[in-house]
Amino acid sequence: MDNLKKNRELIINYFNGISGVEKTRELLEEYTNDEKLIEHIDFFEGAFPKYELFIEEMVTEGNKVIVQGRATGTHEKEFNGIPPTGRKMDLPFVIRYTIENGKITDHWLIADQMILMEQLGVIQAQATEV
Repeated sequence: MDNLKKNRELIINYFNGISGVEKTRELLEEYTNDEKLIEHIDFFEGAFPKYELFIEEMVTEGNKVIVQGRATGTHEKEFNGIPPTGRKMDLPFVIRYTIENGKITDHWLIADQMILMEQLGVIQAQATEV
């Protein structure tokens, strides 16, 4: 199997493996040694336990995989000083993974924090004119 297919398969297995379950360090270390990624996942897992991940699009090039996806979950614990709301999140994101020797070694992530704040009821959705 060529590297592009291996990298794609790793990310699909990673999303399937951590989605909807408790994201322990041991589980995460099966897929990554990127400490910042592990910290990010721990942070979100703390507020949205067992959140789920969905791949909408994926592009592979060399040792990079880019995913456009969504994270969904329920706000059950404090998040950045925001007490639990019990509200659902459906957060779009784009993430780029770097893969070396069958593990994620680096990432870059962008997510729409305004959508998340609206979903949690922290801010009101802005009306847009057409």
